[in-house]
Amino acid sequence: MTLPESSTAGGGPVRLDGPWTHRDVAANGARFHIAEMGDGPLVLLLHGFPQFWWTWRHQLPALAEAGFRAVAMDLRGVGGSDRTPRGYDPANLALDITGVVRSLGEPDAALVGHDLGGYLAWTAAVMRPKLVRRLVVSSMPHPRRWRSAMLSDPSQSRAGSHVWGFQRPWLPERRLVADDAALVGELIRDWSGPQPIADEEAVETYRRAMLVPSTAHCSIEPYRWMVRSLARPDGIQFNRRMKRPVRVPTLHLHGSLDPVMRTRSAAGSGEYVEAPYRWRLFDGLGHFPHEEDPVAFTTELVNWLKDPEPDR
Repeated sequence: MTLPESSTAGGGPVRLDGPWTHRDVAANGARFHIAEMGDGPLVLLLHGFPQFWWTWRHQLPALAEAGFRAVAMDLRGVGGSDRTPRGYDPANLALDITGVVRSLGEPDAALVGHDLGGYLAWTAAVMRPKLVRRLVVSSMPHPRRWRSAMLSDPSQSRAGSHVWGFQRPWLPERRLVADDAALVGELIRDWSGPQPIADEEAVETYRRAMLVPSTAHCSIEPYRWMVRSLARPDGIQFNRRMKRPVRVPTLHLHGSLDPVMRTRSAAGSGEYVEAPYRWRLFDGLGHFPHEEDPVAFTTELVNWLKDPEPDR
């Protein structure tokens, strides 16, 4: 199930041109595609669903200009990274992330995660705290908050209905790629606020990336684990493990109009952080604040990363 090299090399739907440099790194038994810019302390950017590294196209040059080594990686099974037959549980995906930090030769990183990338950033900060210098999460509560909200809040359960829909075999994959991945465009538009995240050309880019063979299946697998493991020993153990507090400064960003992850579900994640924690709500933005208003998002991000003593 590993993506053929010809599908990602030399441009194509994944290695898009820009001021960044593309390359592959090995970590945790797989190969990961990254786009990088700049020199300085490492900032590792983690995308969500249904996107890939390119979602950080606005932040990469801004972070590089601010004096950071900005790296956006494709998660396992997405973009230019390996499609492996297994390994899509959050603990293993978090080890992918910290393994990339090590492979880049860095002692630690500031993790910036959106959506699923945020879920994994929370997880990595708990599992490998020495490798996480700071934590920035957008549009995703702490995993224990996510679990509680999905199970006990009917409004959140409805908002996250796509997660329940992903539990069916094969049909979700077929729907994602039908009509040249038209559903990807619909999800991006529906989940954005009144200020759309991108023009039609950008939406087409996300649709093309989803059409790379096996991407749809691999993109869904983490969500299948998150639900199917709820009553299994591995899921119960993971939830218990995530009781351990995050002990690095944390910036939590959220759009006030996010239709996928309700503000009430995300707020309160600070109870799992035993370090400076800052909550920032962007008025009028939806599920993709880093793309809907990249200037406001990036300004908040860079200022906080450069603050030597972020307050609580």
